[in-house]
Amino acid sequence: MDRSIILVTGASGFVGGALCRKLGELATYAPRAALRKAGGGLPSGVLSVTVGELTCCTDWAPALVGVDAVVHAAARVHVMNETSLDSLAEFRKVNVDGTLRLARQAAAAGVRRFIFISSIKVNGETSPPDQPFLADHEPAPQDAYGISKLEAEQGLYKVAQATGMEVVVIRPVLVYGPGVKANFQRMMRWVQRGVPLPFGAVDNRRSLISVVNLVDLIVTCIDHPHAANQTFLASDGEDVSLAQLLRRLGIALGRPARLLPVPQEALLLAARALGRRDLCQRLFGSLQVDIGKNLHLLGWAPPLTLEQGLAMTARSFLENQHL
Repeated sequence: MDRSIILVTGASGFVGGALCRKLGELATYAPRAALRKAGGGLPSGVLSVTVGELTCCTDWAPALVGVDAVVHAAARVHVMNETSLDSLAEFRKVNVDGTLRLARQAAAAGVRRFIFISSIKVNGETSPPDQPFLADHEPAPQDAYGISKLEAEQGLYKVAQATGMEVVVIRPVLVYGPGVKANFQRMMRWVQRGVPLPFGAVDNRRSLISVVNLVDLIVTCIDHPHAANQTFLASDGEDVSLAQLLRRLGIALGRPARLLPVPQEALLLAARALGRRDLCQRLFGSLQVDIGKNLHLLGWAPPLTLEQGLAMTARSFLENQHL
């Protein structure tokens, strides 16, 4: 039986790499990785094609030959030390113009379905306590990245209407899992080293998603008939406070988290005094999503619980420390 060719952009990244590995294990799919430059440490058996930078002028034709579906995970993400005077313009060049260039060429090449990995930032930065975002809520992005993702979504649905190519939008929350970097890795390092953390009194609610669960949802959306032209939110289906997350990480790491019950108001004042209002929002705000639509339309539920996902992540973190 011929395997359906799935073009994956962002294949050298955290989500794209995990997706390529999963697709390579399945008998029904043949992943093709689109890379900015040759190399990238892809899993064995995954074919690649070099396409260069993601812009309004990228030539995708060689990469799209014979492709049944595209999973577009490449993007310009958060830039810690932004130097551009117009950051939104820079995000639009890649996340809007580059995405729509790929979509139009995909439609022209006969691609059946285009899956866009967007962001929960399209919905907003925080949700009211115990009022999770729904996939069909009115978008309310607050930063340049979220705005660019929303504009890409809107452009993709216009391409779908004009060409008949099916579009699926997936908005993940914070993604973690084996090999995760940045703030999540930093938290594990703090807990593993026994660093006292002043977050014992933080009582927010945050949704997260294991990369295993996100990849499973993406694979489900490749062929599921009810996924066509729909938007889905992606999470593990269980919400935790920052304090609960750190405690669970401590259990998974075999090193109880040392949490100090500093009042949240004091932490907010300190962060604002240091000019870190953005950090306040990420650490202390609530951001919950409701994934009921996924179960209703797709029959999809996360294969891993939050506890299982954290255990897998912690195990990988500990093993890599000894390499």
